[in-house]
Amino acid sequence: MGDDKDLLVVQTNEAVGRFAVAKEKLKAGDIIFSEKPFAYGPKSDTYCVCLGCFEPVDSTVLCTKCSWPVCGPECEGRLCHKEYECEVFSKAKVKFQAVEDPTEVCLQYECITPLRVLLAKEKDPKRWEEEVKFMEPHNDVRKEKPIWEFNQHNVVEYLRGPCKLDRFSEELIHTVCGILEVNAFEARTPTGYLIRCLFPKLAILSHNCVSNIHHAIDCKGTGDSEDFSSYTYSLWPTLVRREFLKESKFFDCRCERCSDKTELGTHNSTLKCNKCDNGVIMSTDPLDDRCEWKCTHCEFKTHAVAVRKVFAAIQADIDSVEYIGGPKGIEGRETIYKRYKSVLHPKNAYMSILRSSLVQLYGRADGYELDDLPDILLERKVELCMQLLEVLNVIEPGRSRIRGLTLYELHGPLMMLARHQYQNDVISKEEFRHQLQKAIDTLLESVDILKQEPESLPEGQLAVMAMAAHKQLTESFDMLVETA
Repeated sequence: MGDDKDLLVVQTNEAVGRFAVAKEKLKAGDIIFSEKPFAYGPKSDTYCVCLGCFEPVDSTVLCTKCSWPVCGPECEGRLCHKEYECEVFSKAKVKFQAVEDPTEVCLQYECITPLRVLLAKEKDPKRWEEEVKFMEPHNDVRKEKPIWEFNQHNVVEYLRGPCKLDRFSEELIHTVCGILEVNAFEARTPTGYLIRCLFPKLAILSHNCVSNIHHAIDCKGTGDSEDFSSYTYSLWPTLVRREFLKESKFFDCRCERCSDKTELGTHNSTLKCNKCDNGVIMSTDPLDDRCEWKCTHCEFKTHAVAVRKVFAAIQADIDSVEYIGGPKGIEGRETIYKRYKSVLHPKNAYMSILRSSLVQLYGRADGYELDDLPDILLERKVELCMQLLEVLNVIEPGRSRIRGLTLYELHGPLMMLARHQYQNDVISKEEFRHQLQKAIDTLLESVDILKQEPESLPEGQLAVMAMAAHKQLTESFDMLVETA
């Protein structure tokens, strides 16, 4: 990212520390700022990846200088590897130890991203002092957790021992590990693989479970209100979000959404009561992860711990089909959807998560291509999109990536259904024109959102396709009506 724009000013108070506010009143779609990462590299608990492009590798091709996994000469020469760990490993003669299964977690990689941060500190001391040094590592809390000993063995002792980097103190290395754990953001490479990046300016943004900004990370390359990002997956229920924030970011979120039993009316955490007909089960105190959960209509009670176990079981079912596409992917997700329909509120987080996957599959999977879908499945896709958007309007308002994708998925079945209804004399030509225009407007809104995404990523590429499709549909609108 370039550093060509900055509409943020950093402020400090005793309650929350450093936070960011806009310099001027912002409107939807404004680019607030851009920045280059201070450092980036493999995620923790990664499998074997190329240290140049981060694609999975079988670890048989090694860098000719340091003997760590790469794809080949091109990746060996990438600056992120060549000018960082490659020099250290070559000088210390620290070689990668062969592994039996390169798809399993490889602890040898734990040192890579912390090492890149340490070396970036030496290469750019001014930026370290001005931007990175002040990032919170929460060492006081982390010292009491297993992660401290894990890092001591896999990062601190490895870098100061075999890698001969005793110029970096144990305290500094632990601090860098903490800065990464608390502040790093996930990003996708152009080929879709996840890495972690340290963006000091982005990390200043305070967390809120309903964010008012959205960030896009390209791996290729004023007002009084505070600007909020979100450190969690917005579709998760409160129990899961707060647990994640407590374990990984070391704070208890008390935002408006977390404090509300209904999650701002979305019922993202609500369950159905199986003891009565009309009751739903909600937390008596969303900020207490051990409180009672009660039915709104009968005397039924349960415990937050029990609810968390239910959520974990549902998540495990969803995880079991995560990488299954095609017809089996649709059938598997629909089976889970039906299984929990009587357990979860219709707007519950896990229903929304399933909808998000299904809207992507209907229209693309073999045997479920858009042109071949019967009206009942076209209506199903529209229903899933509309239900998902109803939730997103509250928890991800504005021009969020998932909203843009959902709108794109919605425009196709809207067009197909309108055409079928007109052909079967269900609607008039005038109504058909209206419905067709509605679908085209939906596509335009999707374009307006997704065009903000880097073209190196799938969403940015989709924006280019959607823009071309919108232009074609607009130009041929009258012909589409007359020839339907």
